[in-house]
Amino acid sequence: MKCRRKLAYGKKSLISFSLISVVLAPYSAIFATPPRTPDQTVNCEILVVGGGLSGAATAYEGLLAGRNVCLTEITDWLGGQISAQGTSALDERPTQRSRQFYSRGYLELRNRIERKYGELNPGDCWVSDSCFLPRDAHNILAQMLKDAEKRGKGKLQWFPTTVIKDLEISADGKLINSAIAIQHQPVKGAAPLNTYPLSQTIEDAYTYANSSRLTKTIIRFVPQQNPKTATKNWYVVDASETGEIIGLADVPYRLGIDARSYLEPSASSTENDPYCTQGFTYTFAMEATKDAQPQTMPSYYPQYAPYFSYELQRLANFDLVFTYRRIWSPKKGQPAKFGGVNFTASQPGDISMQNWTWGNDYRPGTAADNLIYTRQQLQSSGQLQPGGWMGGLSTDALRKGEENALAYYYWLVAGTTDSQLGDGVKQPQPNHRLLSGINSPMGTVSGLSKYPYMREGRRIIGRPSWGQASGFGIWEIDISRRNYNDEYYRNTLPADMYRQLRAALAGLEATSVLTGQIDPNKALRRTRSTIFPDSVGIGHYAIDFHPCMTQSPPETPGNTERAGERRGAGQAYPFQIALRAMIPQKIDNLIVGGKSIATSHIAAAAYRVHSFEWSAGAAAGTVVAFALKNAIAPYQLVDDLPKYEPQLEALKRLLKENGNPTAFPDTSIFNQNWEDWK
Repeated sequence: MKCRRKLAYGKKSLISFSLISVVLAPYSAIFATPPRTPDQTVNCEILVVGGGLSGAATAYEGLLAGRNVCLTEITDWLGGQISAQGTSALDERPTQRSRQFYSRGYLELRNRIERKYGELNPGDCWVSDSCFLPRDAHNILAQMLKDAEKRGKGKLQWFPTTVIKDLEISADGKLINSAIAIQHQPVKGAAPLNTYPLSQTIEDAYTYANSSRLTKTIIRFVPQQNPKTATKNWYVVDASETGEIIGLADVPYRLGIDARSYLEPSASSTENDPYCTQGFTYTFAMEATKDAQPQTMPSYYPQYAPYFSYELQRLANFDLVFTYRRIWSPKKGQPAKFGGVNFTASQPGDISMQNWTWGNDYRPGTAADNLIYTRQQLQSSGQLQPGGWMGGLSTDALRKGEENALAYYYWLVAGTTDSQLGDGVKQPQPNHRLLSGINSPMGTVSGLSKYPYMREGRRIIGRPSWGQASGFGIWEIDISRRNYNDEYYRNTLPADMYRQLRAALAGLEATSVLTGQIDPNKALRRTRSTIFPDSVGIGHYAIDFHPCMTQSPPETPGNTERAGERRGAGQAYPFQIALRAMIPQKIDNLIVGGKSIATSHIAAAAYRVHSFEWSAGAAAGTVVAFALKNAIAPYQLVDDLPKYEPQLEALKRLLKENGNPTAFPDTSIFNQNWEDWK
């Protein structure tokens, strides 16, 4: 039975004090004392881990709400996808873009990009309406947060090149009481930051001791004391790219493929497979030049060359690929067309960012080479031991991803093979150069992005909820437009599973389908995504897969994509971000944003793009600010669903008033016409 204390909030509000007054409990078993006294102790109301789009959005809303926000980031740039990961081409859907139906901060970001260049698309790319330089994205976001801090009278404490090393969790396991971080800078006289690729620095970054390259500052983040109540309140938001804090805190999560079920009927496996995640990509920038440039073949090129391809005949045109994600084009070229695509031809001085599936995507899929360590791998490697955390990633996989990317650049300019289309397709293109150096678009000596572009990480399992007793999640059938009356599903799924699938999609006819009164093949299906009563944000994108490869290593000659992985790919309805998908099990003052919310493997392929990340971060920042102000824990906003939750409705009103939509126009159980939302 819950014990709640009444507080003044409207007429009928029941709120708990039990979670908000954080009394520092004795150290739990997973906390390790640092080798020396922390150099700094920093007070926060909101500790945001990860400075990507979701983390920046969390900070933005927290600052506008007047909160003290601490923001950490492993690189020295804000922006994640659009900066440190180099993917500075906004993934958007036409209808949402045409109606400008986004969170207020995302709209401001787009407007600032346009003001910076005098146009929204200075790259004149054709993948998006906006392609731009990664370095500028960092600067734009930094100014946005400064302005939000001033407008909202909040406080921003920004900690670049900082990683979380350890957590102090209360004896009952319910609260994060403090976090130990390591911030690094170059040793005096040593090479500057970003001289070495991530694979050569990540282990050093997570090590307390100074090294020949890096000097370390140990920081202890703690809750800020409320001067009125003498309590210490805070929330930690995991906005990292891989679900790092949920891995370190050891809350329940999924990784990779989910087993086939009526909720995930297109899954490529009948069992969970945590090693097959979507590929990760080290992006790079290359410039078109008037004259041929000297091109040096990397020593490892022969190892990776058997992988590279234009992939499809309709894409087998270098200029088509170059202009796809062109991020800078000072002089517009002549109109061109290939494979049904209209674009402007490249000119000397144009800069392209490369992010290609059969190119610099690196797609491991086995226990021998996966990037994001599973819980079993973390445990066996000692990373779940006190003080043992090293980021939860495979350094070897990072190194091979870096090599693969640089080899792909050489293939673009000098290669003559094509793994999917055969001989005679690929021609050398020597009039280009790799842009490298600290002042290059990626800001690194290697020319590679500072951090790989991550499409999938650890995904929490939400708390048990009505209809999902094993833990809340957002699944394939919640968003997909797929025709599940297709012969594949009728023949592949067991009869009971197929009936459950059709019932889950049938709405008012569900009971009749389950009891056999209606043939499941004749039941009507809803033509929209699932409507969540606790929606706190929105997103819209296709279910887009960059599947893992079958054999190890991924570049094995003749290797193929994991069979069936693309079956779930396709169009999706506009979808919602449920608050229950952001609340992990076990820990009550941890909120999850970005790609690590409770989605399935297939749903995550849509819930990963730029505007979604911002919307999820805006929700996280608003939720924790609301929780601090009203002395209520986020899980208490949804624990009585499907009953009416007055505080949840107050939160949703606040989001709407602040310009952060929680539903698309005309969303209701009666509106079945979503064909316009392409």
